[in-house]
Amino acid sequence: MTGVQTCALPIFPLETVLWNCRVALRGIGSTEKNRDAVIGLVFLKFAGDKFEKRRAELIEQYGEIPAFLEKVSFYNAVNVFYLKETARWSYIVKNASANDIAVIIDQAMADIEDSNPPLKGALPLNLFATLGADKSKIKDLIDNVNQISEERFKEEDLIGRVYEYFLQVYAASGTKEDGEFYTPACVVKLIAEMIEPYSGVVYDPCCGSGGMFVQSLKFVDRHNGNRQKVSIIGQESNPDTWRLCKMNLAIRGIAHNLGDTNASTFTNDLHKDKTVDYIMANPPFNLKGWRAEDALTDDPRFMRAGYSVMPPVANANYAWILHMLSKLDVNHGVAGFLLANGALNASDAEGTLRKEILERDRVEAIIVLPRDMFYTTDISVTLWIVNMNKKACTVNGRQLRDRTNEVLFMDLRSWDSNIEEIVIDKGKRKKKKKTVFTDEQIAEAKTIYNNWQSSDTTLYANIPEICQSATLDEIRSNNYSLAPSKYIEFINHDTQLDVVSLMEEIKKEIKTSMEYERETLSLLERAAKEIEE
Repeated sequence: MTGVQTCALPIFPLETVLWNCRVALRGIGSTEKNRDAVIGLVFLKFAGDKFEKRRAELIEQYGEIPAFLEKVSFYNAVNVFYLKETARWSYIVKNASANDIAVIIDQAMADIEDSNPPLKGALPLNLFATLGADKSKIKDLIDNVNQISEERFKEEDLIGRVYEYFLQVYAASGTKEDGEFYTPACVVKLIAEMIEPYSGVVYDPCCGSGGMFVQSLKFVDRHNGNRQKVSIIGQESNPDTWRLCKMNLAIRGIAHNLGDTNASTFTNDLHKDKTVDYIMANPPFNLKGWRAEDALTDDPRFMRAGYSVMPPVANANYAWILHMLSKLDVNHGVAGFLLANGALNASDAEGTLRKEILERDRVEAIIVLPRDMFYTTDISVTLWIVNMNKKACTVNGRQLRDRTNEVLFMDLRSWDSNIEEIVIDKGKRKKKKKTVFTDEQIAEAKTIYNNWQSSDTTLYANIPEICQSATLDEIRSNNYSLAPSKYIEFINHDTQLDVVSLMEEIKKEIKTSMEYERETLSLLERAAKEIEE
């Protein structure tokens, strides 16, 4: 058996099929529960398809010998999850109309976890029995999910496409907190292109649904690298999001270490003794109450690392920075992470920490992004690139110059013309519009950065209103501010106007207005005289 056989289906675009999956549970439960139900069932479908394909290969190779067909290692060896008969997608489809279909699905999830240790804690257990959906709704969802297949939608990365769709739309339709599990794919792609994680350990201390990891490996694929040379480690505090991340990575066949459970990176660092080559992260913006007032003062990431003050309790921005710096390999570690723009100019303890980080020469580039790129906020945010080694060296075949005590500033807020519309609810015509970087824009930003780094100094030039290289002395003179507006040349476009022509136009408008007023006054005077007569 090579998969679930279905009758002829209407031809719909993939987005329509995925939309119908969401609609099947409309009005049933919370956004979070519906998200987990849909994504969980999609997981079962893809896991089932992979299992059946591998099973067909084993039958062709060994014949229908149970000892071979039910051997777990024969599946795990090629990144395929072993499924008991009752956990297979074919069994779920066959029993889609059963009165106990909710229990069947929940049991399938539990059985898959039991048979595949890497999935421990990843799948939503006992969800469908408590969802509140009747069997007809669940059958409708199964029927819609069953339409998603590689045979029908011939896409190179169908799994990725489907998962990206659901992660995006549920982030867009949820609350601010729900949106934090998802970083727009184009932003993550920009980070990957900037820091170039070809090989080594890639770390995300607040990994959400795993977008950073997915894009880091997509970067390797785009540049014909070797996935086997990349290791993935991360951590996530929210239990539901932690599960979502494990599912997202597992169904794509990405090996990972997210710890045995969800946990706060600050109070329970699950990778305490690890050093990493790359960090890609989008920490929660301006996180409050990340520690108690007197907590972590003897932690090796903070004051014991030589910083003179602790990051304030009211804002974790600099706590994230110090944590990530503590993880990077001291010889070559590179990080690309996002922070709210407030961190560029923050005063008091944050200002002190920013000064100390700059004096240690860890900041390589500051890139301000356009507004409206994120689901959690409509503000512009900043991509920081920190580098533990800014001296001349060869990186990925490129000869880099000595960038000691230099920082590249880029302001990309004007790159906001490409808008993506995400439909949240067709019935209520609810949509969200988000700014999205094109591949061409990402390539342009990467080129500016690489040219600035290059030993061939003829390649880079400052561009007004886009980019400027600044020395540490210049940054000192600006009170250690990292706001690009302090350094990038601004063109006063008002001085480029044709003043003479403009004045003539203003004169004409004034003359026309005065003539109109005179005519109005004359009419009023005439009317007054008529009334008197």
